[in-house]
Amino acid sequence: MTLTPDDLAPAFTAHTADGELRFHEWLGTSWGVLFSHPADFTPVCTTELGAVARLRDQFAARDTKVAAISVDPATAHRAWSADIAETQGAEVDFPLIADPDRRVATLYGMMHPHHDDTASTGRHFGEILRVLDSLQLTAAHQLATPADWQMGEDVIITPAVSNEEAARRFPHHRAIKP
Repeated sequence: MTLTPDDLAPAFTAHTADGELRFHEWLGTSWGVLFSHPADFTPVCTTELGAVARLRDQFAARDTKVAAISVDPATAHRAWSADIAETQGAEVDFPLIADPDRRVATLYGMMHPHHDDTASTGRHFGEILRVLDSLQLTAAHQLATPADWQMGEDVIITPAVSNEEAARRFPHHRAIKP
């Protein structure tokens, strides 16, 4: 299955380290980031979950909930949470979804057919926050963001906005090209 940004996130119910999670009910009207990990206790994934835990206020400021998914059972997630707190100095306060049958990972197209059980390169969560900022801005205002855009920098008014509407909605804009 291939998902696009305009698709409704597929619904699922799964076990977590803290009990059952009904994804759509848990998410509510918030934005969400669902990220996968090959297995609990892998070194790179441990640093990633620690990074996300340290960024809890940044995600909350964007009305965004995060959840992680791994093929290991919920009992292992509880032990992994303690390991993350010890080694990364951050308490995991978001759902760790147990997906031993890979049902949720398959539903979201997260598993490459030739996947590896370990990760060698950690994700850059500052970049994930930047993309989240861009997605929220563009969804609300019919804008687009250029390469390397950072919050507060110039944006692009999409062609869906007429010149007249652009002048009304963005009175201080500058037109480089019509």
